[in-house]
Amino acid sequence: MGKFQSGLRGMPLAALALACHSALAADINPALAAQAQHDGVVEALIILPDQATPMLAPLDANADYKTHRRALVDTLRARASTQQADLHAWLDARRVEYRAYWIANMVWARLSAADLAALAQRDNVARVESNPRIAAQLPQTTPAMAPVPDAIEAIGPGISKIRAPDVWAAGFTGQGVVIAGQDTGYQWDHPALKPHYRGWSGTTASHDYNWHDSIHDSTGNSCGNDAAAPCDDHGHGTHTAGTFAGDDGAGNQIGVAPGAKWIGCRNMDAGTGTPARYIECMQWLLAPTDHSGQNPNPALAPDIVSNSWGCPTAAPPAGEGCTPADILKQAVDNLVAGGIFFAAAAANDGPSCSTITAPPAIYDASFVVGATDNSDRIAGFSSRGPVSGVTKIRPDASAPGVSIRSSIPGNSYGSMSGTSMATPHVAGAAALLMSVNPALKGHPDQVAALLRNTAVTAGVTDPSNTGCGGLTMANWPNYQAGAGRIDAYAAAIMADTILKDGFDAAKGP
Repeated sequence: MGKFQSGLRGMPLAALALACHSALAADINPALAAQAQHDGVVEALIILPDQATPMLAPLDANADYKTHRRALVDTLRARASTQQADLHAWLDARRVEYRAYWIANMVWARLSAADLAALAQRDNVARVESNPRIAAQLPQTTPAMAPVPDAIEAIGPGISKIRAPDVWAAGFTGQGVVIAGQDTGYQWDHPALKPHYRGWSGTTASHDYNWHDSIHDSTGNSCGNDAAAPCDDHGHGTHTAGTFAGDDGAGNQIGVAPGAKWIGCRNMDAGTGTPARYIECMQWLLAPTDHSGQNPNPALAPDIVSNSWGCPTAAPPAGEGCTPADILKQAVDNLVAGGIFFAAAAANDGPSCSTITAPPAIYDASFVVGATDNSDRIAGFSSRGPVSGVTKIRPDASAPGVSIRSSIPGNSYGSMSGTSMATPHVAGAAALLMSVNPALKGHPDQVAALLRNTAVTAGVTDPSNTGCGGLTMANWPNYQAGAGRIDAYAAAIMADTILKDGFDAAKGP
């Protein structure tokens, strides 16, 4: 102790002050600081020191998951209110435009170089990161979006492949379950989607608690900003929603769970997202609000969220993308902690190994989905594992994702390919399981185990890759197909069995 004290006494006063301050100062992203010097004002995410998920008691198998979810939301909101209050006052005093979040303890703001320099002196800020505009990872094959003839195709081949119609025949179509999408938006009144939208009563529409738009500052998309009703300025979102819940009642049976209801959030501006937009949608999904963004109600959160997008960790030309890679992690973790099953597309960067690189597919809490064709071959584009820094086998499982016909804006139908198309098959299958066994609602880990443990392995091949991470297609699970191609009917039978016999968390279903 004596040496330590003498060391301090020997320091010049200014150097000592700097040393003490450096231990507390906010970490400003250097690229962000340089951009602010060049552009004058930048979008930034101010991250508070406490990013840990609030400690709540583990959810008992017999507990009311909605009560647990409300406790989680209340805890998160209280934490943000307390820890962000001083920062809000500081931003207000400087007349800085900002938007606060509680699902992850951070604040979006437009900051000048002087603001960043001042933030660096504050001890209640952990770090300040970029909020870049990112072209999200969506299917890139434009011709696949072209409308196809309106001829009735009845049940989609992918839906038949996973044996969803066999579950329907037993009386379970997803009734009583709510699926949410966060994507490019939705044409809510498309004939295949309108009957299944939670905001449609059969005679009138109410978008409170059923729709949110996180686009506030676009300068050119066809939906504008803060759209009051669901709108899709790209087409991708409408297509994915059709696959998890679409059916026009006239023969276009394009959805895995046509008895489910759906809600949605737009997190991309004509296909371009930002970390703040993604976080805002996830916050709204955990506690949906009315049209003015007020009165959040976690009891109206969905049971399942389908995520057919990725936030690349590098975006040209500056090389700053969804970085650091954990920028969305707390939001995803808290959604799942709230009892919501979170399906995420693996991405379309295959067939090489270790090509699952973007949030949210790199997070442990996500159920990561690869794509197969209708002959159970892993699609060449489907991203493979392993995922750097993750011990879990990824993808978790695979589903049909090649030439999937679904709804597109304009009351039409079109075919697309991608893990984006495989993911809503999984979301729909999860809804069927919850319909069979409502006790699965609020327990995403159990739903994930059912889908993995009943996946088909026989006949699943990968012509494009012989193996990844030391595993081949002779090993199950593997880093190409995960546990295999999902089988909704086999999973439903097991869900029905555990309804009668119970679920052993240690052993799985």
